[in-house]
Amino acid sequence: QVQLVESGGGLVQPGGSLRLSCVASLSIFSLYGMGWYRQAPGKQRELVATITSSGRTNYADSVKGRFTISRDNAKKTVYLQMNSLKPEDTAVYYCNAFRAGYQGYWGQGTQVTVSS
Repeated sequence: QVQLVESGGGLVQPGGSLRLSCVASLSIFSLYGMGWYRQAPGKQRELVATITSSGRTNYADSVKGRFTISRDNAKKTVYLQMNSLKPEDTAVYYCNAFRAGYQGYWGQGTQVTVSS
């Protein structure tokens, strides 16, 4: 059974930084694109950033220049470095694995709270 396990969330002050990690128990991690999504209370889940199997990245406009997605195929891990955090970044952050023609997978989420 495939599992995606996120970690690294927590409480941080505005302007601070956090790094989220997601370890995936995928047998061929390198063939999957990976993404981070977030869902704030009362709002729909939204895309934050994705990274393809070849390393191409894509970001939501709201996080461009502040967040960086990266991956380590040897560790089967995807990261989300979040800098200059704002209160509006507060949400549950979810890891996603995707591959054309195959089932996608989601993690259980990790809470990020930006507050003074």
